[in-house]
Amino acid sequence: MSTDTETRPADSAADRPGAIDAVPVRHPWRWVAIAVIAILLGMLIHLLVTNKAFDWRFVFQAMNQQSVINGFIKGTLLVTVLSMIVGVAGGVLLAVMRLSDNPILSGVSWAFTWFFRSVPRYLLLFTMGTLGVLFPQGISFGIPFDYKIIDWLGLSGDWRFLNLDANQIFTGLVAGVIGLGLSEAAYMAEIARAGIMSVDKGQAEAAEALGMSSGKVMRRVVLPQAMRVIVPPTGNETIAMLKDTSLLLAVPVIGELFYQLQSIGSTYYKTFPIAVAATLYYLAATSVLMVGQYFLERRFGRGFGTQAPRAARPAGAGGA
Repeated sequence: MSTDTETRPADSAADRPGAIDAVPVRHPWRWVAIAVIAILLGMLIHLLVTNKAFDWRFVFQAMNQQSVINGFIKGTLLVTVLSMIVGVAGGVLLAVMRLSDNPILSGVSWAFTWFFRSVPRYLLLFTMGTLGVLFPQGISFGIPFDYKIIDWLGLSGDWRFLNLDANQIFTGLVAGVIGLGLSEAAYMAEIARAGIMSVDKGQAEAAEALGMSSGKVMRRVVLPQAMRVIVPPTGNETIAMLKDTSLLLAVPVIGELFYQLQSIGSTYYKTFPIAVAATLYYLAATSVLMVGQYFLERRFGRGFGTQAPRAARPAGAGGA
């Protein structure tokens, strides 16, 4: 008995489907959008080149002043780095406290986050610059009892130590770093908490089953995996922090980029060119940070959402 394969004739060329005559989809509105964008871009370039209000010569002269450069390095870059160090370290600590089973630690973390996320940074920095009025005799660490209470308890001596001058702490760059760092810690706490919660609990349970302590599990297992979630918003927070250094005027911090540029603008009655100069500085700095953020995200995102690795070549296979 013959099979269908044996009896069926070979497919002829006439039976095969012909080439598909595909007609590309037309997108006329794309070209309209491109034309509109090109016209707007041309108008912008014409405005930048021909409008005398920009005064590019004065802009570049102001940007090259030594006081402005020092303000950019110390008041902008240095404050950004130090504030982010305080913010990231404090945020991770607050996130761990918030996830703790201890209600006191969790409550303190929630209260800190609630307060510093509620107060605007400009108001926070302004308040930070005036805190010296609360400590006219300085800040002392220890048991907060004055001499009368100590005598009333039948004790003697001073139970406080490390007396610091509040007027030196809550002024200048130190006050700015403290204010911005504490504010950033409240936001980083939520970012770190989200990253920690994104790690499967089985990872921590498996590590604890191997005999690791809770702290070691957090450092070696949970946080490295949580970085994939933590890094992108942390990069955004760093860029936002760099721009928020302009709020140091509230302290005030005179050794800051925008403060120095405003001083030059007030001296020469050049308000708009000073704004252009500050914009160019911030554009350059944030562009560098965006590039760094891109590479960090790519590094910590390895293995997530990428193609599977190529299969290994069998042993003994010869080359092409």
